Amino acid sequence: MHEVRYARTGDGVTIGYQVFGQGPPLVWMPSLSNIVAQWRIPALRAAYLALARRLTVVLYDGRGTGQSGRAIDLTDLGVDAHLRDLRAVLDHAGLERPSLLGYYHSVATAIAFAAREPARVARTVLFGGAPRMREAMLPPQTRALLSLVDQDWGLFADAAATAWLGWDAAPSGRWTAEAFRTATTADVARAWFDAAEEIDVTAELSSVRAPSLVLHRQGEQQIPVEVFRRLAADLPDAHLVELPGSTPTLFMDDPAADVRLVTDFVTRGVVSRPAPVRILTPRERDVLLRLASGDSNTEIARRLGIAVHTVERHLASVYRKIGARGRTDAVAYALRRDDGTPP
Repeated sequence: MHEVRYARTGDGVTIGYQVFGQGPPLVWMPSLSNIVAQWRIPALRAAYLALARRLTVVLYDGRGTGQSGRAIDLTDLGVDAHLRDLRAVLDHAGLERPSLLGYYHSVATAIAFAAREPARVARTVLFGGAPRMREAMLPPQTRALLSLVDQDWGLFADAAATAWLGWDAAPSGRWTAEAFRTATTADVARAWFDAAEEIDVTAELSSVRAPSLVLHRQGEQQIPVEVFRRLAADLPDAHLVELPGSTPTLFMDDPAADVRLVTDFVTRGVVSRPAPVRILTPRERDVLLRLASGDSNTEIARRLGIAVHTVERHLASVYRKIGARGRTDAVAYALRRDDGTPP
């Protein structure tokens, strides 16, 4: 694991961060995070190493989370506080003009920083959040998950790992839940989410001068694509790429394509739009074959050891990839091919 360095914000909070790789710098900005625990998640570790082949990657934990100071003012977690964290890391690491990867909670912070300090930002990549953070927190599944923060922090971590991020494979799910669980406390998480409801940097979009890449890979239960289309339209120089796949995160459905998309944009400003994905993943083939055997969604979930909502997510992806209008089309498709794999 890479060394954790420590920066100090203007208001005295210690911020833990890591730097690794080679090439133009990309700062992967945090939501609730634990940069040490995240290296244990196979998908994230692979993404970090793949990005590091062409980029200098900077990871950091925001105030109150992970390796950063936990003694913080819970009433001061708005965008200005998150900007202090980012500035502290940039100054301590000597980064003059990096690109920013705004990820979920930190999308609004990336926008605000690019608007207020345009000379310090080369490009922005924005995924999973919104300038008006309330919009990113409205989907029913997200509201249900957030309600667990106060009820049972451990249950929230498990549910977020499996349902929110879609990591249903046992190793990833276990380590992802652990990363959530150790990222912070329930009190700090609740304060983060409550503050996020009030964050709105919509008025600053027109001041962003950095070229921006807006990425969207969300299921119907997540943030509507219209939020990202509006974001791309309101930024002066933005490209929107609607990614294929069903998992509402980066570097999971087609990690090589996601890494190429981000690195090409950061290094050369090129938007290498991914080709439509037609090949089913091994798990999608398993689900399709069980469907063709006559199993219900509940039976498929039980046989494969996954949640019913995960079966539904896989089936939605299968239908899209094979052009099926529903179960009957999908079964007919599977029966035409012994292994359920598209040509």
